[in-house]
Amino acid sequence: MSIRYSEDEIARMLAEEKPLPDGYRSRMQLRDKRGHKERELEVVGASGNTYKVILRQSDFNPLDFSIILALAPAGSNLLFRLRRFNGKSHEHTNQIEGNRFYDFHIHQATERYQELGSREDAFAEPTSQYADFATALRCLVENCGFEPPVGAQATLFGDFDI
Repeated sequence: MSIRYSEDEIARMLAEEKPLPDGYRSRMQLRDKRGHKERELEVVGASGNTYKVILRQSDFNPLDFSIILALAPAGSNLLFRLRRFNGKSHEHTNQIEGNRFYDFHIHQATERYQELGSREDAFAEPTSQYADFATALRCLVENCGFEPPVGAQATLFGDFDI
């Protein structure tokens, strides 16, 4: 079963308010796995959609990381990757546009790449919005509709310890 979403649906999911649960900081602390650290956090949006934040970082290269916001569609065990914030650890080529770059970059789900039969988030653009794992995580939170729990400090990730 394949899941497809239009540009408008993708934009609505990104804008949907996603309240971070109490204790989210401790639930986002990376745990050791073979050759990398990772963690997942499930968040239910204001409209009832379930999202997963997936965090991965290499043990060997601090610039080799991926921070993913994915929709977990109801009644499915699949994930639809809305955004993926990648480190500067590999070259990326956009298949349709043909441009190639080696930089920090943000993958985004697009209708045109779904129609091509590629991964929904195969399109990416280089970015200067972040320069490491912690600032990439801050970028995800600030740009994808996340809200701190009631009573949380105004500096959402100012003292976030990864």
